[in-house]
Amino acid sequence: MNKSSLAALISALILSASITAPALAADISFAHLETIGTSNILAEADMAEINVEVVIKAETAKAAKAESDIAVAKFIERLEKAGVSSKLIQSANINLQPQYHYEKDQPNKLIGYSASRRVTVTVVDLTDLNSILDTALEQGINRINHIALKSSKEAQYLKQARLAAIKDAQQKAAELAQGFGEELDGVWQIRYFDQRQVQPVMMRMSAENDSYNVPKSYQQGQVTIQDRVEVTYRLK
Repeated sequence: MNKSSLAALISALILSASITAPALAADISFAHLETIGTSNILAEADMAEINVEVVIKAETAKAAKAESDIAVAKFIERLEKAGVSSKLIQSANINLQPQYHYEKDQPNKLIGYSASRRVTVTVVDLTDLNSILDTALEQGINRINHIALKSSKEAQYLKQARLAAIKDAQQKAAELAQGFGEELDGVWQIRYFDQRQVQPVMMRMSAENDSYNVPKSYQQGQVTIQDRVEVTYRLK
């Protein structure tokens, strides 16, 4: 960039700043009150999402892939036979990694391959959770990455949480204005960013044996629904 172009760019930036700064200042030149409304709703969980994984180590990449594919295929087949819709089952692509033996002052030695595949299942009835996990273990799945509680009424609870956050913002604004001897003169600006349901991870572990069980308490779990809204009010 030559000197004349650089000078023109600097002049343009200065001009832009001189125009923008007063405009921004004008936006906040009147007496105002800013408040944040929040909400926190507990809902009974009636669904769950589980993420399980099969990890296979073998001498060759072909053998590792084949064994992991068989485990996933058998698991999915058992689920579908049990009435689980294929729409509720998602299987990830295979992840294949070489395995090396590392020794000081020695070249790395290839000792085999590790293949892994993940399967995510949406459980629409929590009473089926334990049997589905047992099925996974029986078919060679050897890791349970997480179990997250969900609610089938998520949209309904999100709406309730949003309305509660709005009410909270209104109440805070009214109390603050009254406390300082001021009066509200209507809403000037609303800032809202869509909040999503908090789905607590109930369990994260490696399932290395067949003695895995899900305590009944997980079937009476709760899901936390949160929302937030930011409001700026004019003051009279």
